[in-house]
Amino acid sequence: MSSSTLNISCYLTLFVVLFSGFGLRAQEGDQILDGIGETDLIARYTLEEDLKDWSRNNLHATITEEPQFVEDLQFEKTLSFSGKTNEYIYLPNQVLNGVESLSVSSWLYLKGENQGAFLFDFGKKEGNHFFAVPDNFKNIAGFVAGLETDSNLQPASGAQTIEKGKWVHLVVVLDFPAQALRTYINGEEAAEEMIRFDLSDAFTGTGNQLVIGQSLDAKAPAFTGKLHDFRIYRTPLTENQIKRIYNGALHATHVVNERDEENVGLPQFDKNVPQLYNSFLTDVADITVNTAVGELPRLPRYLKGNYRNGIENAPQVRVIWPAPTDNAAVARAGSYTITGTVPGTDFKPKATVVVSENSVQPAPLQKLEGFQLNQVFLNPDSSGEATKFMENRDKFLSTLAGTNPDSFLYMFRDAFGQTQPEGAFALGVWDSRETKLRGHATGHYLSALAQAYASTAYDKSLQQTFDQKINYMVDVLYNLSQLSGNPQTTGGPAESDPTAVPVGLNKSSYNSDLSEEGIRTDYWNWGKGFISAYPPDQFIMLEKGAKYGGQVDQIWGPYYTLHKILAGLMDIYEVSGNKKALQIATGMGDWVHARLSKLPTDTLISMWNTYIAGEFGGMNESMAHLYSLTGEERYLETAKLFDNIKVFYGDAQHSHGLAKNVDTFRGLHANQHIPQIVGALEIYRDSQSPQYLKVADNFWYKVKNDYMYSIGGVAGARNPANAECFISQPATIYENGLSAGGQNETCGTYNMLKLSRGLFMIDPRTEFMDYYEQGLYNQILASVAEDSPANTYHISLRPGSSKQFSNADMTGFTCCNGTALESSTKLQNSIYFKTKDDQALYVNLYVPSTLNWESKGISIEQETSFPREDETTLIVKGKAKFDLRLRVPEWATQGFSVTINGKAEKLQATPGSYLSISRNWKNGDRITVKMPFGFHLKPIMDQPNIASLFYGPVLLAAQETEPLTEFRKIKLDARDLGKTITGDPKALEFEIDGTLFRPFYDTYGRHSVYLDVSLE
Repeated sequence: MSSSTLNISCYLTLFVVLFSGFGLRAQEGDQILDGIGETDLIARYTLEEDLKDWSRNNLHATITEEPQFVEDLQFEKTLSFSGKTNEYIYLPNQVLNGVESLSVSSWLYLKGENQGAFLFDFGKKEGNHFFAVPDNFKNIAGFVAGLETDSNLQPASGAQTIEKGKWVHLVVVLDFPAQALRTYINGEEAAEEMIRFDLSDAFTGTGNQLVIGQSLDAKAPAFTGKLHDFRIYRTPLTENQIKRIYNGALHATHVVNERDEENVGLPQFDKNVPQLYNSFLTDVADITVNTAVGELPRLPRYLKGNYRNGIENAPQVRVIWPAPTDNAAVARAGSYTITGTVPGTDFKPKATVVVSENSVQPAPLQKLEGFQLNQVFLNPDSSGEATKFMENRDKFLSTLAGTNPDSFLYMFRDAFGQTQPEGAFALGVWDSRETKLRGHATGHYLSALAQAYASTAYDKSLQQTFDQKINYMVDVLYNLSQLSGNPQTTGGPAESDPTAVPVGLNKSSYNSDLSEEGIRTDYWNWGKGFISAYPPDQFIMLEKGAKYGGQVDQIWGPYYTLHKILAGLMDIYEVSGNKKALQIATGMGDWVHARLSKLPTDTLISMWNTYIAGEFGGMNESMAHLYSLTGEERYLETAKLFDNIKVFYGDAQHSHGLAKNVDTFRGLHANQHIPQIVGALEIYRDSQSPQYLKVADNFWYKVKNDYMYSIGGVAGARNPANAECFISQPATIYENGLSAGGQNETCGTYNMLKLSRGLFMIDPRTEFMDYYEQGLYNQILASVAEDSPANTYHISLRPGSSKQFSNADMTGFTCCNGTALESSTKLQNSIYFKTKDDQALYVNLYVPSTLNWESKGISIEQETSFPREDETTLIVKGKAKFDLRLRVPEWATQGFSVTINGKAEKLQATPGSYLSISRNWKNGDRITVKMPFGFHLKPIMDQPNIASLFYGPVLLAAQETEPLTEFRKIKLDARDLGKTITGDPKALEFEIDGTLFRPFYDTYGRHSVYLDVSLE
């Protein structure tokens, strides 16, 4: 929508229902989320004793006068405004960058004359602005809230003025999908007005000013009264959420994740009406499956069905099976029956489960290995144009090459009390001074530098740039690490034992204060080997039960940050041989081993199951990797101390859990747990303990089949009400997913690709690489901005959504901005694999590229414009004998043919398999693969008519021009989906009923990924 649609303003004048006096106490920081996902919360100013933002974004406010915090009978302490015209609060202008919807919540106490005084005013002095005035705006009596442009007023009337001397809770909501402005008073909706607006246009850029207590031009009468707990959300809060905020203040409730949220903004469908191919279904086959005592069976999610009306090309039938929370059904040998459901139908397919006594199976060894990044190079397509892979890679490499390493070292030097180099400046967002996760981006940066160095052999100058940055980073980190646990001066005091770290100087307890005045820098007391961008207190506090939040007695995932640093150091060691990098890693590994090895199992279980505070990223992966690099058993032992026993094994007795195929992760924070599974797989590779492989494989199967959205992302729940969580029950994405705050956290897909890659190398099942292709093309490639390396955090898949990109200049990182550095500097890493005995080559992805298979003395060049054409040619340069194994994608149902040097091969290719060709290959041999694309649908499992349209591997998104409250409806032919679709396959542009569809990875405006599809 263009900004011209903003030439409307809407005002609500409201009768305010007041409440009588009540007793309540102040809320405590950002741990208390009132059941609202933390990614929805942009900023929260409690206004009790400072102007800090207590959300995790650290968007601290400033005030024009010395702030006056006063005692209050109801909120203990609040911010008081005395009535001075020049007394008001400024918020950072990036608070509203990229928002589409917006909610502002605040407690308000009016005293004195406030006619025409602003509660807040957000926008530009000359242009769009969003505001609220408690009493009498431009002669409109009562409370007025609105969105204005060009002074075009459309006032409403009839409300009364807010009564003075009473605390009132106000919420103003701009709901973009509904194009509505709503106001809530004391938890109840007071008024609603339909308007036209597009905040993503209005609040993009640096020209915004955001003030509280005054108008943007500072000419309004002064605000007189008190404010408490001023919050800004990026989503349109629902009435239930607003009630939770209101009641939470009244009753001081402490809620992190609410378990239920209404189905707001999504159309409702009759659950008894069959959709898509199910409306033609006549029967579904029953099945028999086998399992061992104690292990729940793996049930196929798709079964063979029969259809009427001559429909023969319909996909298999999606069946939803019960999902037990324990393994009691398989406690002994025998058999039993499970009954499934087919959405919208009366069909109840049955699975007969045969339970046999356990038989010991040999643990499979890793069969495949990847090629080094400097052995595979991305090429232009067959017409000489840069591919999406090259475009994204080059955006990141060029910006990465211009970064200042001192910014990524700033908080490390700060933690150790060291002088900053001239010109150094700190990163922002989650690496700013008081953010308890600071240093996380440095770990990603180290990995990205290593990958960039390995990938740029084609440009020696660029490669040298990355080499210099690597050496500088490692040298500084090494020197800092050597300070830990050693005296500041010869003969001075020091504590070298990691388990005996004392409380900081002049402090009474361990705390997470990182302010300039409060941070401890007594590195000589931290134990040998410690390195981080903050002191060791957070690690110790976690052991003592600290929770996640912004207060000094709360923490934010200390081991999460440490994992990034260790992984980055080991990545550097492996590509460059820098021994200092390994020394830093082993020192920190020893520090961690010393502390964790002394903790009882119950404490470890509690730590690793503490929401966010206990998030450890892939520390188990890093410690196991450290073992593989050094051979030191203590590192493998430490890796196992990170076992999330509750998720992996159900309990300390290992009664069930993922190792027994029980879904123990439903409703949990997705990317807190996916890296833990990647780590379990790494431990398996090093230990051959079969339970770790079962944990990883069972998790992958469940996530891919029961929690995945069409782009390859796997999180985004309304129930629980947190966009970063798995849905509360498997296979219920429509009922419990599609969060209004977005879903598919991009770093979650980054980790799912790592897991898929690792599992494939142990068990080369095609489904792993089919998923890899789906997530790579339709989320990772689709997550990068058109003209910069800015990238997505969450990607909303509701109708008429748009992607929100950030961190174009690499100066302020969220988790997904960090993993994006890694994803886009290793895009070539899974195109080819080889068997460990060098006897077979797997071609997994059809991407223009060159492979240097050095151990065979050959190279292979892949020429193609895939996916803008449905064929590829592999050209052998050199001579060698090996098996060539070509992936036959699951979507290749229109055929898969191979010619060698122009001669057709008589081969049987089955979608979802690898086709193997064995011969003595000669120099110049050309293998051409043809795989005609077709249209196919990927429906939501519990609401099949809501589906995404694919052409081959490519997700096609409807290009929208305005917000939608319902899914775009399309009708397709059940026998041939493409019959009524027109367009240009070479350009990957199609039309359905006049609407343009393009690849999601080439979509930068408003889009619809899911459609309401009917078949005829």
